[in-house]
Formats: sequence, C-alpha cells, structure tokens
Amino acid sequence: MVADLLELIPRETVRLDRDRLEGLFAQLGEAAAEDMVGRAVEELAVRLARCRAQWQSRHWQDLRRTVRSLAAISDPIGMTSLVRVAGDVTAALDTSDAAAVGATLCRLMRIGERSLTAVWDLHDLSL
Repeated sequence: MVADLLELIPRETVRLDRDRLEGLFAQLGEAAAEDMVGRAVEELAVRLARCRAQWQSRHWQDLRRTVRSLAAISDPIGMTSLVRVAGDVTAALDTSDAAAVGATLCRLMRIGERSLTAVWDLHDLSL
C-alpha cells in the first residue's frame, strides 16, 4: 500500500579535526587563517557544484579530478569526513560502478554541504 511507504531522510554526521584547524590558526595567525579557510570554503562550494554537473554530463575523468581536489582542499582545514567520503567516490569511480558512484557522490554532496556549515560554526566558537 502507498500509505505504508516510508521516506528515508539521510542524516550525515560530519567530523572536523578541531586540532588541525586550531593549529592552522596558530601557525598562520588569525587573519591569514581566516582568509585561507574562507577561500577554501568558497572553492569547495564551487567544486561541489562542479561535481554535480560532471556527474550529470558523465564526465568521469573530470569528476575524479574534481573529487580528488575536494579532498586536497578539505584536508588542511580539518574536514575529515569530507576527505574520507571523497576517497569513497574516487574508489567507486576507479571500479566504473555507476550505481556506487551515484550513491557515494550523493553522500559526498550531503557531507560537503554540512562540512561547509560546520567549519564556520566551529570558527564562530572562537578558536
């Protein structure tokens, strides 16, 4: 029966490496670290959108490069969940499993959006 259908709403928990982010601020100073994090967040947002477009147009090699660059940008600012899931997408791309790519990419998009919010929320707690 239609009334028995259940809508699943995935909720993703993101992990940020607070120590890495604090270390970045200690190393670079507040102004330079804020600038770096701000640029990284902007670039991550652009690349997440690019991932979606590359998936839709089936540009697999471009998608693989974009996902790997997401991980490279995310790592220094402590977005550990995003780095891990980007690795999962890359592994799925390497096996040419379109269903796995689609599933892991959707997860990457959810984790990416939540990570962008989480890094600013953490920063607002006064590193």
